[in-house]
Amino acid sequence: MPKEQKLKRKAYEKELQKLQVELCHLQAWVKAKGERIIVVLEGRDAAGKGGTIKAITARVSPRVFRIEALPAPSDRDNGQMYMQRYIQRFPTAGEIVIFDRSWYNRAGVEHVMGFCTPAQHKRFLELCPGVEQYVIEDGIRLIKIWLEVGQEEQERRFHARINDPLRQWKLSPMDLESFERWYDFSRARDVMLEQTDTEQAPWHIVDSDNKRRARLNIIAHILSQIPYERIEHTKVKLPERRSKRKYDDRAVLEGRRFVAEQF
Repeated sequence: MPKEQKLKRKAYEKELQKLQVELCHLQAWVKAKGERIIVVLEGRDAAGKGGTIKAITARVSPRVFRIEALPAPSDRDNGQMYMQRYIQRFPTAGEIVIFDRSWYNRAGVEHVMGFCTPAQHKRFLELCPGVEQYVIEDGIRLIKIWLEVGQEEQERRFHARINDPLRQWKLSPMDLESFERWYDFSRARDVMLEQTDTEQAPWHIVDSDNKRRARLNIIAHILSQIPYERIEHTKVKLPERRSKRKYDDRAVLEGRRFVAEQF
């Protein structure tokens, strides 16, 4: 099947704006209803998770849409129950939490790179569906999305990171390891999907070779999974500024240190 043509920027931005308006409506509904939502974004390195999260959160409040991208576990984290540091970052009423990688690290990078034992990996896969069922039964909406990028496109994106000073920070030694171990990650992905793609918490896979199309499809999918309604707002009218004791704002700032106008 031929690859879809790249979506032109103007068409992409037009569709993205429509979806971002809907995300604002979703935000108002979540706040008004006290909803709790978790969005899990997983996928290989360079699959496009970061750009997707930026597209989702560009026009909404960080007080409602909270991003969690946990670093490598500390010694204290390693002494806790595995799910503990994730659970404490779950949403409260009126919040949507987006996990840029999640507890599924144990099914992917930790397993492939040997950061957990085979027994820990096996136990995670056995217990995960039950934990997610408990989360859902407590009233949290859980949306799990896997971004699937192809070998050629991942390699192209890695080369772009190597050659672009603005992207070099994205390339880590772990990325290079993951690139080399493509098929190990494929097997880990397949086992994860087999064990944790359940009726109550299904995985939805997105082809992310075309970044723009993937972002739009992911946002549209998230919106489709939540039965939100538009909340009516009373249009605000700006009051007149008080004229009593007029104050000359600019005059009192004369002689203060201003940033040099270089542009």
